[in-house]
Amino acid sequence: MTTFVDRVELHVAAGNGGHGCASVHREKFKPLGGPDGGNGGRGGDVILTVDQSVTTLLDYHHSPHRKATNGKPGEGGNRSGKDGQDLVLPVPDGTVVLDKAGNVLADLVGHGTSFIAAQGGRGGLGNAALASARRKAPGFALLGEPGDVQDIVLELKTVADVALVGYPSAGKSSLISVLSAAKPKIADYPFTTLVPNLGVVTAGSTVYTIADVPGLIPGASQGKGLGLEFLRHVERCSVLVHVLDTATLESDRDPVSDLDIIEEELRQYGGLDNRPRIVVLNKVDVPDGKDLAEMVRPDLEARGYRVFEVSAVAHIGLRELSFALGELVGAARAAKPKEEATRIVIRPKAVDDAGFTVVREEVGGEPLFRVRGEKPERWVRQTDFNNDEAVGYLADRLGRLGVEEELMKAGARAGDGVAIGPEENAVVFDWEPTVMAGAEMLGRRGEDHRFDAPRPAAQRRRDKQAERDEALREYDDFDPFE
Repeated sequence: MTTFVDRVELHVAAGNGGHGCASVHREKFKPLGGPDGGNGGRGGDVILTVDQSVTTLLDYHHSPHRKATNGKPGEGGNRSGKDGQDLVLPVPDGTVVLDKAGNVLADLVGHGTSFIAAQGGRGGLGNAALASARRKAPGFALLGEPGDVQDIVLELKTVADVALVGYPSAGKSSLISVLSAAKPKIADYPFTTLVPNLGVVTAGSTVYTIADVPGLIPGASQGKGLGLEFLRHVERCSVLVHVLDTATLESDRDPVSDLDIIEEELRQYGGLDNRPRIVVLNKVDVPDGKDLAEMVRPDLEARGYRVFEVSAVAHIGLRELSFALGELVGAARAAKPKEEATRIVIRPKAVDDAGFTVVREEVGGEPLFRVRGEKPERWVRQTDFNNDEAVGYLADRLGRLGVEEELMKAGARAGDGVAIGPEENAVVFDWEPTVMAGAEMLGRRGEDHRFDAPRPAAQRRRDKQAERDEALREYDDFDPFE
């Protein structure tokens, strides 16, 4: 049964924003109480966060579809909808987030590091928020935006200072078990280790982590065996340790040829040429192993390697090895540039930046003008096209933004097709310059003449009062002696 997964494809969907509410306040003796529709709630985000207690991507291998909750719609009485709850997904330290094309979106290193994988949709405004001095009674509200839907790839690259590489059964797991408190599975058959094992080593005042990379054999960088699956775990290591078996039972192998083969696989994988190397001749407690180590050591030292003869079983040479690794790790840490505080980068938009573009295309021999931009595309997504007043409000917004003017400059004529949004999800309509929506026949969009027109009951009261006033004036002017 699979217990370790270091690469998964994850399908994440953020929550949709809640729709705004179109409502009019209703109360006895107040037939026109005004708009009181609340705003919709924001959709929840999908957030990846580094958690030190998580060491594998196994949960996402079994459940690759994750979705945040939607925002609630607004209600009457100026009640806004509840925001959707963010979905926080814990990932191991060293997780790399990529898109489907293989581009790196984020490199999550360090406890608490977060990345928003999918942004929740914003909630739509209710008609109370859309009301203004000119638009006193909007009969529409804005729809909530849909949340982002993304297909991403998560790759785990072990965060360790030292990587042990070598043939299967060379003694890497045994070595890490005696250098640290790690307890990996150990046996005398190839491919015992199926997952990278991680241990913590203390050498004097230096504390560092050490990992063994399983499955390296000839052709590993090309996908043979398990090597390609685990070579990525070497990338973050500062020091590489070649663990060579001096007591192998295979007649066609020897430490020098094993070293050459593993180095060739590392070279083909790429990006590891600048890492310092140490050679460990393991199993020198075996008589034949000790003799072979003494034979090959001069050749290895002639190549410039520091060579250590050790025995994980007999605990020979371990102290010298651990301090040598601590020295190299300390030097690598000192050579790293100091981390600077994250700078806040502000990129203001240009004053004359309208925020959209108009591009002329040809579709079936007919011109099509495509409008692309954050604002117009968002406005289209939030428009209820079953409501004429909402469509008119959208036309007003696009006109104020300058879309109609740009269409004219681009050569658009009445009846030409106009598409707002990307090709796969665009709203297409025939352009009619300065055409008003049907709601304007009753007045300007969002206005209600009932607010300005006299009410019948009040008018009757005023008429009766005027009659009484006139009667009183006539009575005051009456002179019985005339």
